[in-house]
Amino acid sequence: MRILVINPNTTASMTDKIRETAMAVAAVGTEIVALNPADGPVSIEGHYDEAFCLPGLLEETRKGVATGADAVVIACFDDPGLEACREIVDVPVVGICEAAMAAASMVGHGFSVVTTLDRSVPIIEMLALKYGFERHCRRVRAASIPVLALEEEGGAAAAKVREQVLAAIEQDRAEAVLLGCAGMTDLAAALTEETGVPVIDGVAAAVKFAEALVGLGLKTCKRGAYAPPRVKPYSGGLARHAPQDPLKAAE
Repeated sequence: MRILVINPNTTASMTDKIRETAMAVAAVGTEIVALNPADGPVSIEGHYDEAFCLPGLLEETRKGVATGADAVVIACFDDPGLEACREIVDVPVVGICEAAMAAASMVGHGFSVVTTLDRSVPIIEMLALKYGFERHCRRVRAASIPVLALEEEGGAAAAKVREQVLAAIEQDRAEAVLLGCAGMTDLAAALTEETGVPVIDGVAAAVKFAEALVGLGLKTCKRGAYAPPRVKPYSGGLARHAPQDPLKAAE
């Protein structure tokens, strides 16, 4: 089984961290291919960044499945482009926010999310509503750190995340805490051990869900919402992203 894990931003050090987590939880026989697009924002902090990460994300998804990926994990907690990726491939595509919320709902009665900046709070609140977990979500908290602060060795970012995790447990009565950024992936194990509460990293959860879906032989439905995009030309600089007939594209 091969799982493609895509970091939608272009920061290679974050991709390396994500790869380490994915490989650590992958089952024997699961190959992890982790990468990031060459073009796009260095971090995703809001709707504008999310919009400009999508062309690279979609291109890497299409290429990865064409070369043998059995599932795709989108390693950004905003789950950017999740539905669009599901339209262009038939293998399972798993977002780390959706996976983390599903996992949390199974191991605790109510969860909180600790994310990076305040601007990410309403985005994650809307995802909880979209995925049907709004009744489980006690609160979305921000550690007030930019995403790339998590890549700075010896910085204060990890301490600020820990502070909010502890507050979520004590003040929100959260029985699970989700780390709301893929750049926090290396903090989950130590925080779980310290608090005795499941601190869930979405990258790890998504990889395990992807393995399960592939193991069950499930693919993305190609009728209705996730039907392939209609074939049509695109203009100008986006022409290469135009949907193509799958049979002609394979020629």
